[in-house]
Amino acid sequence: MKSYDVAVIGSGPGGYVAAIRCSQLGMKTAIIEKYSTLGGTCLNVGCIPSKALLASSHHYEEATKHFEDHGIDIPGEIKVNLEKMIGRKQAVVDQTTGGIDFLMKKNDIDVYEGLGSFKDTTHIKIEGKDAGEIEAKQIIIATGSKPSNLPFITLDKERVITSTEALKLKEIPKHMMVIGGGVIGLELGQVYRRLGAEVTVIEYMDRILPTMDAALSKELNKVFKKAKFNMMMSHKVQSVERKGDEVLIKAENKKGETVEVKGDYCLVSVGRRPYTDGLNLEAAGVKMNDKGQIETNAHLQTNVNNIYAIGDVVKGAMLAHKAEEEGVFVAETLAGQKPHINYNLIPGVVYTWPEVAAVGKTEEELKDAGIEYKAGQFPFRALGRARAGGDLDGFVKILADKTTDEVLGIHMIGARCADLIAEAVVAMEYRASAEDISRMSHAHPTYAEAMKEAALAATEDRALHV
Repeated sequence: MKSYDVAVIGSGPGGYVAAIRCSQLGMKTAIIEKYSTLGGTCLNVGCIPSKALLASSHHYEEATKHFEDHGIDIPGEIKVNLEKMIGRKQAVVDQTTGGIDFLMKKNDIDVYEGLGSFKDTTHIKIEGKDAGEIEAKQIIIATGSKPSNLPFITLDKERVITSTEALKLKEIPKHMMVIGGGVIGLELGQVYRRLGAEVTVIEYMDRILPTMDAALSKELNKVFKKAKFNMMMSHKVQSVERKGDEVLIKAENKKGETVEVKGDYCLVSVGRRPYTDGLNLEAAGVKMNDKGQIETNAHLQTNVNNIYAIGDVVKGAMLAHKAEEEGVFVAETLAGQKPHINYNLIPGVVYTWPEVAAVGKTEEELKDAGIEYKAGQFPFRALGRARAGGDLDGFVKILADKTTDEVLGIHMIGARCADLIAEAVVAMEYRASAEDISRMSHAHPTYAEAMKEAALAATEDRALHV
């Protein structure tokens, strides 16, 4: 039986990053993955493949709707080759997961393919290709999450599908109905709307992206309606029934009336649940809470001293970059260091177009907490770079403490916001004031100038270009 300093169960962004950092810090490390490819949900059926399809569908939409504005005429009909598009997506996935294989070899990490389950607090049984048993002084659980479902919905994975199946459809839907107006549903909904499908979004809450700042939800809703999405807010889905190649959804609106929607595909995107199936946590005595999450302390340590848990199986946002931070955190903790994570400064991003990104507190949260604040907002359409590129939708909004001017939250929607949010995180990590940001030189012309202008707007309402 092989013995290790650390064994990691799960090879998603949290798990593989934890393994790499442990190895860098001199620990003999193993990683166990039940699937044949490393990378977890994110790399295989989540973040990476969805971004590949978003990119491809964006190119198609640009070619069919916007190239003409730029003086680019393409003779003949522009067609979608969905098979080739899905094939490119898979090539991106294969290259990315192959990169994780390389990183494991580079860092001398032993990889075991199979289902890892606890035999006791220091022994892991592996069932599958690399069947056997290993011993580890410290164990990190990083088994991620799976798509959630509603109790009355039967997922046949053909017409009633999750995000996993939506990434490999063999045809463009005529009418895709999306249950859930969160990140996953909106991103995949936009992919297929661009490719020609009718798309209906059915959301239980009164707005899409209900956990983000309301102004972002309102702006994206406006953009989606302009793109002829059918947006059904405040609708409670009651039943989903497949009849041949048709799916019928019955939902109750806020007046209590039953509404019916028919389509050929139904994407169920109502969140994700922690995935701990098959771990045999009882054998190690690891406690879980009533939400199915593994309970941890401030050091991400479970109730069993040598077992830690990170990522989607513990509380907090289910984000790949949050899991990565936690993976590094645990590795450095095991090495005797004193790392830190400020969970308030883990950014959230929606990769629609326009992109949506945020960090820190929303206006709703500040109001609920009774914190006095001031807000500065700047529209992208007032920027020269946005006009030059033709991406005019959206804004940057900065919320700062009314007395101290410290930035408390930054919320943005527009072109390249997924990248722009990093500046906001840096500023807030160093507790910048709105005036600090307003006095930093931002290159012209760039989308980033909206950050400076929003900071000026939050500092005595002195934006220059609006």
